[in-house]
Amino acid sequence: MPSKQKKPPAAPRPSSSVVLISPTNEILLLHRVKTSTSFASAHVFPGGNLSLQDGRCPPPEDVKRHEDASWYRNAAIRELFEESGILLAKDQSSGKMLAVREEERDKGRREIHQKKTTFSEWLQKQNTAAVPDIDNLIPFTRWVTPPNVPKRYTTQMYLYFLPLPLESDKSLLSEIPAEGEREEIQTPTSDGGVEIAEAQFLPASEWLRQAGQGEIILYPPQFVLLSLVSQFLDKGTRTAPAEELQQRRTQLIEFAHSSSPPWTEKCISPKVGKFTDDGRAIMKLDHPGPELQGTERRGEFDRVVFVRFKDGSSRELSMAWKKDVFPGNKSNI
Repeated sequence: MPSKQKKPPAAPRPSSSVVLISPTNEILLLHRVKTSTSFASAHVFPGGNLSLQDGRCPPPEDVKRHEDASWYRNAAIRELFEESGILLAKDQSSGKMLAVREEERDKGRREIHQKKTTFSEWLQKQNTAAVPDIDNLIPFTRWVTPPNVPKRYTTQMYLYFLPLPLESDKSLLSEIPAEGEREEIQTPTSDGGVEIAEAQFLPASEWLRQAGQGEIILYPPQFVLLSLVSQFLDKGTRTAPAEELQQRRTQLIEFAHSSSPPWTEKCISPKVGKFTDDGRAIMKLDHPGPELQGTERRGEFDRVVFVRFKDGSSRELSMAWKKDVFPGNKSNI
């Protein structure tokens, strides 16, 4: 009897996510509803799949499908708005950030979710010269779902820094208000339970603490990026002067451009290297995924992630140096 042919892995869907950093260097996470088709009940960065309004992404067989580009950046800004209500758009002619009242933003989100309009159409109604603020997005790794998972994604992650408190007069959150008006600071909100139950800024270290205590669910990409960000943004206190907050941001940006390849270009498809005695998977991060096998794309060679997969979610995550877990091991990429 002929042997069964191995089914090829599903083509990863293009998607984007934003590690959004607040004026006090906290990170926005969204709590997905338990009925969500992806990452149900987990805490995730704002983001989602690309749509045609974001631009035309290369086809699955093209390796450029896995590169940072305007369509990924447009999707990141669009999904951030649709999921959290935070609008990052600017007037193309003046360069000023767009200021839209919360009531109008909420109305727009409802109409988008009801498919009465699209984000692009809604944005044009606010200002015919309005465009998503894609220039301030900083690439911060790409993650490709392992080939053994039925639903796969190629997700471009970005950093975006909201303005520091003392920069409010030239805020990226809104234009300078007219005389007598108070400047509005955008507060993240849920999408009414469509996909998001709650949207909240907290220090990266606090999100990690909650995950460690089993209070929230994080998946490896969110855990790794929060762990890296926390090393820089959570030094000292939240009430530090703006100069110190900016210094932490500068250190994070410098880190993002460090390593080989830099974190701005790393492409990571987690791969189980072995299991611990208590059943946790030890995931290597050095492989870029089967679609990029044979290219120059690389992942993270120095770190591994421990994780227990249970009932469709990930628990008990921790990160370690690869040399301590796989002594003498060389990557086979």
